[in-house]
Amino acid sequence: MIRVLLVHDACLVRSVLADWLRRQPGLEVHDASWRSAPVRLRAVRPTVCAADLDCSDAYGIPPLGDLCAREAGRPAARLLVLAGSHRPGLLKRAAEAGALGYVDKEGSPENLVRGIRRVAEGKRFVDDSLGFGFLKAAEMPLTRRELSVLSLAAEGASVAEIAGSLHLSHGTVRNYMAAITRKTGARNRIDAIRISQGEGWL
Repeated sequence: MIRVLLVHDACLVRSVLADWLRRQPGLEVHDASWRSAPVRLRAVRPTVCAADLDCSDAYGIPPLGDLCAREAGRPAARLLVLAGSHRPGLLKRAAEAGALGYVDKEGSPENLVRGIRRVAEGKRFVDDSLGFGFLKAAEMPLTRRELSVLSLAAEGASVAEIAGSLHLSHGTVRNYMAAITRKTGARNRIDAIRISQGEGWL
C-alpha cells in the first residue's frame, strides 16, 4: 500500500482529486492544505507527498523543505509536484528541493497515478510536456535566494518585511535586490519584477 499525502490549497480541487485517487488500487490517500501540511506529514508519514506548487501562503513561495524534512527513525517522504511549464521558477525550486516526480497540472489524472507509483519506487517521473519549462529553468539567472527575495517584493513586501521573513539583514536584502536588477537587465525593482513575471520565474 502506498501512503500518499496530497497537498493543495484549493479545497474543492483537493477534495475531488483526493476522492478520485482513493478509488485507485493500492493507494491510501490523505490530503492537506499547505498551512496544515507539516502537521499532517508527521501524523500520516506518507510514502509520497504529492504537492501543488501554487501555494496561497508564504507570498506564493511553496515551503517544499517542510515536506522533505527528515525525522529520526523514519525516511523522508518522496516528493512529487504538480506543476506547469509556464512557471519555470517553481520547477527550479522543486528540483533544488529534491523532487523525484513532476506531473503537468494540465495533464490527465492517470498521469498523476503513474507518477505516484513510480516515485514510490524511488524512481524519477517527469511529464514530457514539462520539458520546455525545465529548459527555461536552466536558463534562469536568479538563485533560489534571489527568487525568494523577488517573490516577496512582488507581493509588495518592504525591505524590512523581506528581511524579517527570510531572516536577513536590511543591507543583505538591498544587495540581493541590486543583484536581481543587474541580472535581469532591469532599470529598477519594479522593472525586475515585471521582467521576471513575464519570463515565468515568479
